[in-house]
Amino acid sequence: MSESDIWSFQLDWLNIINLLGFHSINQIPETKKQKTLKKITKLYGTEVLLTLKPNELDELVADELKILLKREIMEDARQKEKIEREIRHKVLPLKNGKILGINMSDLRDLDPNADMDEIMKYFSKKFLKNDDNDENDDDPGDIDEDKTGIYI
Repeated sequence: MSESDIWSFQLDWLNIINLLGFHSINQIPETKKQKTLKKITKLYGTEVLLTLKPNELDELVADELKILLKREIMEDARQKEKIEREIRHKVLPLKNGKILGINMSDLRDLDPNADMDEIMKYFSKKFLKNDDNDENDDDPGDIDEDKTGIYI
């Protein structure tokens, strides 16, 4: 890093990541970080950048990175949209588009001191019943098996 980029020590990269909507610093390529710092230094000059507040610098760098990272930002948005779609289709399968009704007696059965995880588990067991329960493997079911032979 050159002496002209000394202003970049004031940057709060966690804030910049948050402004961009990313989850990790690894989502920003190092080459694009360097390119952004050089461009901002060239546009404003080191002396002007040293007089700015850290929040202003963060916003300035985030705006410049948004321009350079259009593809990555769009890919991240598509990924989030895909995950939301999968959650809607797999986790919350509503039959015939109807709304699931909650019976008040269901709420009475809940522990008043239960945390949100326990409440979600309770309602997921109630409304999203799995037909693939492996707990009842001892139950022969409707399958006729050959019980006379030994299989290796």
